[in-house]
Amino acid sequence: MNKQQRARYILKHLDRIYPKTPIPLKHDNIFQLLVAVLLSAQCTDERVNKVTPILFKLAKNAFEMRNTSIEKIYEIIRPCGLAPQKSKAISNLSKILVNKFCGKVPESFEELEKLPGVGHKTASVVMSQGFGIPAFPVDTHIHRLSQRWKFTNGKNVSQTEKDLKKIFPKTVWKKLHLQIIFYGREYCTARGCNGLICEICKTCFPNRKKPVQTKK
Repeated sequence: MNKQQRARYILKHLDRIYPKTPIPLKHDNIFQLLVAVLLSAQCTDERVNKVTPILFKLAKNAFEMRNTSIEKIYEIIRPCGLAPQKSKAISNLSKILVNKFCGKVPESFEELEKLPGVGHKTASVVMSQGFGIPAFPVDTHIHRLSQRWKFTNGKNVSQTEKDLKKIFPKTVWKKLHLQIIFYGREYCTARGCNGLICEICKTCFPNRKKPVQTKK
C-alpha cells in the first residue's frame, strides 16, 4: 500500500471500531475542558477524571476558580503529578480569563497559547473538541502510531502534526485524532505491538519483519 491507500484503509478501519468518539475527559463547559486537558499532561485520563469532579464541584468556572486558593487547588489535583506547576497555572489562567475575557475561554490559538500552562497541544484539543475548529492535537499515542504507519519520520510532534494534516482532510481531524488515541491505547500499544502485531500494522505492512523503533 502507498501512503494514500494506507490512509483510506485506516480511516475505514477506525470508523468501524470507533464510530463514536466521546471526549474522554469529563467536563461540563469549555473552561472545565481546558483545565482537564491541562491536568492530563503526563497523567492518565482516568486519574484526571477522578480529580476533576472534586475540583469542579468547588469551582465550576473561571470566576469561582479565581477565588480558590492555589493551596486548595493543589490539594485536590496532587494525584495528577506536576501539581505545584499545574495548580499555579490553573489559578493564574482563571484570573486572566476573568480580567481579560469576562471569564470566557478565548476562541483563538494565539490567545490560548498565551495562557499559563497551555501549550499548543492543549490549545489544539480545546479548539477542536471545545469549539469545533479544525485542529490535530498530537499526543504520544498519535506520534508513535504515525511513525509505525509511515505517515511521518517522527522528528518531533510538530512535524508529525504537519505531516498528518497534509494526509488527512480537515473534516476528519476532530474525530480521527481521538480514534488514533483510542486505537493506540487498546491495540497498537507502546509495548504490545511495535509495528508488527496489531491488525492495522499487519495489513498495511505485511512484509515488515523488524520492529519499528519509535522516536520520541
